[in-house]
Amino acid sequence: MHPGSSALFRAGARGAGRVALLAALAAGAAHAAAAAPAACARPVYLTFDTGHMGVAPLVAEVLQRHAVKATFFLANERTLTGGSSLDASWAPWWQARAAEGHAFGSHTWDHDSWLADVPGGLRVKPSQGAHAGRARTLAPAAYCAELDKPAQRLQAMTGQRMGAIFRAPGGKTSPALLQAATACGWTHVGWAPAGFLGDELPSERHPNAQLLQRALRDIREGDVLVAHLGIWSRQDAWAPAVLEPLVAGLQARGLCFATLREHPQLGAAARTPR
Repeated sequence: MHPGSSALFRAGARGAGRVALLAALAAGAAHAAAAAPAACARPVYLTFDTGHMGVAPLVAEVLQRHAVKATFFLANERTLTGGSSLDASWAPWWQARAAEGHAFGSHTWDHDSWLADVPGGLRVKPSQGAHAGRARTLAPAAYCAELDKPAQRLQAMTGQRMGAIFRAPGGKTSPALLQAATACGWTHVGWAPAGFLGDELPSERHPNAQLLQRALRDIREGDVLVAHLGIWSRQDAWAPAVLEPLVAGLQARGLCFATLREHPQLGAAARTPR
């Protein structure tokens, strides 16, 4: 063997080893890219407001089955079991949703529906809490505190910070309400006309089959959709009949689901931690 042959052989072996290692890394990266979900090219934004939570387990199952990420707006609402949607019994459910990568916003702690702007603040009517069913006036700072409390509770339950987005109950706002919320760092999220999924409408006049047909016909790319985790007044529950065929039908049309963190206008606020 030539005196330099041994050294050349060892160098060549090392080079071959590096090439093999690089090839293995490249193959691994390609496999990971193939396994990763495709980017959402034609998104819609499915959102849920809290409710009596009776359909919450079913909602979670459907989202998992179809690999759908959604955005949840949290209020501390009375549940079918006599507790509340943000109490300790529901903490594991919220922890699981946080771990799955869903996004979160505020729905006010006591579900305060706006009634009017009045001197010194906002006239609202909470449907939950100690003042449930009675109108009250909140100064801007007090309204901001109502927005902050669900964020604080979410962090206590899950360790995750809520995005700086909120939905006023019923979507009812005023310039003064929006100004108060903006001043303390919150951005309001409504929904598209076609994105109102109708789960809070009377089922005798708006049957589930009709709501599903309308949604599949009218929803378009970019729409924000709204439903609830249980509605007390609807006799024929919406989610068990409509949610899964709606998700599957929209996916069959080439639409996909993203959280509001990916929304072109609302994303910056949704990604801002509270």
